[in-house]
Amino acid sequence: VGEEMDNKKTIELLKNKVNTYMKKDWSIILKAYNYAKKYHSGQKRESGEDYIIHPLTVAYILSEMKAESSVICAALMHDLIEDTKVTYNDIEKEFNHEIAYLVDGVTKLTHLNFNNKDEFQASNIRRIIVSIREDARIVIIKLVDRLHNMRTIEYKKEERRKEIALQTLEIYVPLAHYIGAYKIKSELENISFMYLKPTEYQDLSNKLTNIYNNNKKMLNKMIIDVKNKLNNEGIKCHLSIKYKDIYSVYKKMMSKSMEINNIHDLLGIKVIVKNVKDCYLSLMVIHNMYIPLNYKFKDYIVKPKTNMYKAIHTTVFAQNDHFVQFQIRTKEMDNVAEYGLTSYWFKNKSLAKNKMQSDLENNFQFFKSIEELDSSIVDNIEFVKLVKEELFSQNVYVRTTSGEVLELPFNSTPIDFAYKIHSDIGNTMIAAVVNEKMVPFDYKLQNNDRVRIICDSTVFVDRKDWISMVNTTHAKKKIIEYLKDLEEK
Repeated sequence: VGEEMDNKKTIELLKNKVNTYMKKDWSIILKAYNYAKKYHSGQKRESGEDYIIHPLTVAYILSEMKAESSVICAALMHDLIEDTKVTYNDIEKEFNHEIAYLVDGVTKLTHLNFNNKDEFQASNIRRIIVSIREDARIVIIKLVDRLHNMRTIEYKKEERRKEIALQTLEIYVPLAHYIGAYKIKSELENISFMYLKPTEYQDLSNKLTNIYNNNKKMLNKMIIDVKNKLNNEGIKCHLSIKYKDIYSVYKKMMSKSMEINNIHDLLGIKVIVKNVKDCYLSLMVIHNMYIPLNYKFKDYIVKPKTNMYKAIHTTVFAQNDHFVQFQIRTKEMDNVAEYGLTSYWFKNKSLAKNKMQSDLENNFQFFKSIEELDSSIVDNIEFVKLVKEELFSQNVYVRTTSGEVLELPFNSTPIDFAYKIHSDIGNTMIAAVVNEKMVPFDYKLQNNDRVRIICDSTVFVDRKDWISMVNTTHAKKKIIEYLKDLEEK
């Protein structure tokens, strides 16, 4: 939706999009629009356009995700409590409790009762992060709100642009990653990168454009060849070129000191098939056509990522010494890959909210970590600091003996691992084995380490030094509790 569009054009776009999947709910959405338009009347954005264009655009982006009507309504009214005289009770009376609850969840706290700007900002960030414990839809609306603000950030002063872009990278991008919303995540990353490091952004953008243009013909030829082979095998499929995002390339180059041409997944082809069986049959066909780079093979269908991403990744040798990564998945997996938790709206809107929450609690590892930090840290500034350090910074991914992947902060030790599984495991731990070798308690875990904890409740181990060895707040808290209980016995 272009920012120059007037209200009428934008509301028509929203209507047309909503009517493709829930025509019967348009009346309440139109009511929410008119209500928001009335109370935002006279307000302007820094771009000079009517303020209502912002909530309208947020609502439109959510409609592209096929969001339910209560979410669309909340998006249209998400700034009313904060920026107008409208109250929570007004919205609840005019609409219903659910819509009022969602609007209130997205609303920033006021400056009252805060000593300084840092405390005020930390409190609002915490409010956004922990809202996922109650209702993931609040975080989703907030992410889309930030997305549109980033799309129009050019109207801010340069210093403010950099401040917002940095906060976006530190808070909103990790949130989008954790709920699997890849499309939102990648756009937020790329816009932030463009404003934080404009020279590096432009230079890398030019290089990637040249690489992609030079290899487009080769990739299209591979698509035709693979599609023909798959069709001959009776596999219905859709193939498309997949290019790596600018910021992803930049991160890989910086973190691994890599030259751009050595990045194995720079060029990619996405293969969408009907079912899981066809995923593996497609893999066999592709490996018969191209020599695979064996150590770059990943099966995320058997073992999904910690944000429930599923696909088969295989990198092959292509023409002219190029690597091409194939990502093979079903349509449902592709929806999850692109939209994460919001993909539940594609299936069944009435069950989406409950399914989102149950999946978060049972399958998304970061959810438990948020709960642990929220319940143990009172100070808002300290909470945000620890979330950044333990959840939103670089992580390591290690495996249990059964192959389950656990996500831990960088520099975590086997003690952190033990307490991540269960406090009883940590409290009875007497030794740790990593990749079939005994390691010291302060060993720094590495990606793909396979960890086994040896426990024995009858053997005493002095744990006083363990606090200095661990890297997670949860482990420190449990060790302190254990030592306190020991003293009292």
